[in-house]
Amino acid sequence: MKIKAAVTPGQGQDFIIEEVELAGPKANEVLVKIVSTGVCHTDAVARDAAIAPLPAVLGHEGAGIIEEVGEGVTRLEKGDHVVLSFAHCGHCDNCLTGHPTVCETFNDLNFGGTHDDYTHRLSKDGQPLSTFFGQSSFGTYAISHERNVVKVDKDVDLALLGPLGCGIQTGAGTVLNKIKPEFGSTIAIYGAGPVGLSAIMAAKIVGCKTIIAVDVHDSRLELANELGATHTFNGTKVDVVKEIKQLTNGGSKYAVDTTGVPPVVRQCLQALRPLGVAAVVGVTPEMTIDVHNDIMAEGKTMMGVIEGDSVPNVFIPQLVDYYKAGQFPFDKLVKFYDFDQINEAFLASKSGEAIKPILRIQ
Repeated sequence: MKIKAAVTPGQGQDFIIEEVELAGPKANEVLVKIVSTGVCHTDAVARDAAIAPLPAVLGHEGAGIIEEVGEGVTRLEKGDHVVLSFAHCGHCDNCLTGHPTVCETFNDLNFGGTHDDYTHRLSKDGQPLSTFFGQSSFGTYAISHERNVVKVDKDVDLALLGPLGCGIQTGAGTVLNKIKPEFGSTIAIYGAGPVGLSAIMAAKIVGCKTIIAVDVHDSRLELANELGATHTFNGTKVDVVKEIKQLTNGGSKYAVDTTGVPPVVRQCLQALRPLGVAAVVGVTPEMTIDVHNDIMAEGKTMMGVIEGDSVPNVFIPQLVDYYKAGQFPFDKLVKFYDFDQINEAFLASKSGEAIKPILRIQ
């Protein structure tokens, strides 16, 4: 079938919306009419650093309606409202023990450019286009394996839900699924963009007593206060490590870094109390850490977390329930753009505003 898609023709090049071909669903796959899709930092990295084969149709936070199901699909049917999440094999040890975010073939399935049978569904003038995250949601329609598709309630605005598939589940899941802070504990969130703000809302849900937001943009810190932060620090104006240790009488028990900026990651570790736990979710370049002084000497733990260590078909409906109950108001993070404004949406995502751009596809 012919669809419209935002094609990334080459490294660092702007998106071009054009007509492409999309093959129909094979066994265990579904065809989804995309209603909206989030714009995520990972899409920008894929375009600018070519971490996936190009040309490609990027996009990995799709939300839409099932249009057709392939042979063997039993869990989904035409008309279902769904959110698309990351691809995983479903049968390796990590998938089978509830950790599909570290699927043994995660990189191949999400960044390799093909579906899990190593074939393409997208093409332009007879030439294949790479698929991204098993979905390529920067298009009017997408094909995805049913295990990467999450059925959601029809009484919630579907256009809003796409970012639950990656960025928002990353921030919230890191808190709720991975570090699991105790009621009344202290946590510091570094970076108050959509991922960090999702972590702040999750920390409020579990009842953290002290929730600290650190950023370099006052506007982001203002929204962090609104969403649950009890204290905020602008890293350009204060000594963050000193302030957090003074506030918490020795350091936060937990921390989440969403920035991936090496000096901030070090602050994240240094501002922990002894036996504290830090989770790093930002894409971080090679950096030097004083393992003895910053980790070992005080029994601290530093861990990496992908996609919030989530099982999307379990966790995303939970986030929708929290939203419906007024406990997870992630709608305050988003700003909608028309599909043909995709390049403007990407610029906005890098502007420093505390927003999550969402493209309205249809």
